[in-house]
Amino acid sequence: MTDHPTATRRPVISVRVRLVVAIVISVAVGLLAVGATVYLVERAGTIDQIDQRLEDNLASARYLVSEGLDGRSWTSSEDALDAVVQRMSPDDNTGVVGVWGGEAQRVPGVPLDLDLVRDAPGFIDHVVALTDDAGAVIGATYAEEGVRWRYLAVPIEIPDSPAPASALFVMAFDIDAELAEINDARDAYLAVSAIVIVAVGVIAGIVAGRLLRPLRLMRTTAERVSAQSLGERLPVEGRDDVSQLAGTMNDMLDRLDTALESQKQLLSDVRHELRTPLTIVRGHLELMDPTDPRDVRETQALALDELDRMSELVKGLSEAAALHGPSPVHPVAVDVADLTAQIVRKAGAIVGSEVTAGPAAETVAVLDPARVTQAMLQLAQNGVTHGGGRLVIGSTLAEDRLEMWVRDAGPGVPADARSTIFERFTRGPGAEAPGSGLGLNIVQMIAQAHGGEALVRDARPGPGSVFVLSLPTPGARPPASPPTGHGGVPPRPPLPGAGGGVPTAPTATATPSTRPSGERPWHPSS
Repeated sequence: MTDHPTATRRPVISVRVRLVVAIVISVAVGLLAVGATVYLVERAGTIDQIDQRLEDNLASARYLVSEGLDGRSWTSSEDALDAVVQRMSPDDNTGVVGVWGGEAQRVPGVPLDLDLVRDAPGFIDHVVALTDDAGAVIGATYAEEGVRWRYLAVPIEIPDSPAPASALFVMAFDIDAELAEINDARDAYLAVSAIVIVAVGVIAGIVAGRLLRPLRLMRTTAERVSAQSLGERLPVEGRDDVSQLAGTMNDMLDRLDTALESQKQLLSDVRHELRTPLTIVRGHLELMDPTDPRDVRETQALALDELDRMSELVKGLSEAAALHGPSPVHPVAVDVADLTAQIVRKAGAIVGSEVTAGPAAETVAVLDPARVTQAMLQLAQNGVTHGGGRLVIGSTLAEDRLEMWVRDAGPGVPADARSTIFERFTRGPGAEAPGSGLGLNIVQMIAQAHGGEALVRDARPGPGSVFVLSLPTPGARPPASPPTGHGGVPPRPPLPGAGGGVPTAPTATATPSTRPSGERPWHPSS
């Protein structure tokens, strides 16, 4: 015996958890995208403002150097640098220094937020080396020694100036200090976003739990439902998709319950119907004298008769099973008058029938001609078996329903039997002719497959009954041309034989006009 390794069962993650996680992740990504976009835009704007202020201070310094002071021109680069440094009005988070000879020589007379000499001792050497190579430097960034400064460094040179011939004006902005305001807003935004994400997760969990509760009930109900317990139903609350799903599940359980009950009833009926012929055949075979030829022949005839009856029962059950399938009928547009005439002709081939054509509805209806023919011939056979054989077959159109009917001349159906006569294995009271009790039930199933019903009425004037196949005919219309049996008329369905459950006799003859002289045609209610 080979041992099969047990498959590792993957952990089950509920729909509620997945929904909450998806919602929280979506909200978090959305908040992060919005916050990052706003922060980057504000940061770029702050850097642009720093560069703009550097440009403005550079323009002021150049103007002061070129125009002099109180109309007096500068005599040395040192004096010009000293005036620029002293007269600059720097903003917050800035520092200014004047440099010559590679060292800081001048600072403003008031303390500034940045000390460009002490806060970053290597900054002056960096600026001097850079300007020696590139000249003026505007909008550069110094990010060393734990600082990030945006600065400009511009040489100031006065012609014929004594030493130093060139001085350097330096101004810097502290980028981190300038961004501190929006960084504080960033931190506040992140804190609030975290609170919002937690709140969204909690609310999403509560809402998802309430919305998905019917699904959990469906799962637990489905686990409890079995062939022995189909009585449970789901509560339908609200008007959303989930409540509609609960209603659909209840409808499905109703259909399953009905199907199982029908199946149980069918098995019970089959068991009951087959028990009698089997008992009869077994009893006669046990009592038969094999040495008596007459007894053998009689037992053989009886066994064959009972086997034929069981064969008819199985054939009827096959027909009933086919009508329970997914596509029991195949409707097409049919000329009802022509179909009625075909049924009259075919019913005339039933042994013992004497068929008269009744009125025919001049309309085109959407139905399955083969199934309707099968049902009508079954009604005709029933009329021959139980009603004496004199039949009138016709069709009439009443409002939005097509009624195809067969009238017989039998004793009629009692009022208390009309509600059960179309049930499976049910036979009319006092019925002595052989039969399985499935014929009229098949007629009812064909009618129901079309959305209609089969019913029986008293013939007026009597005697007899009228069996009616009542079918809905939405959009029924008159035929395009008088029915001729040609052209646009659907092909005549074949006469049911072994598959239709109606015995036929090709030698029997009947015509639609066969009736006693002077007798008027029969109608379903006249």
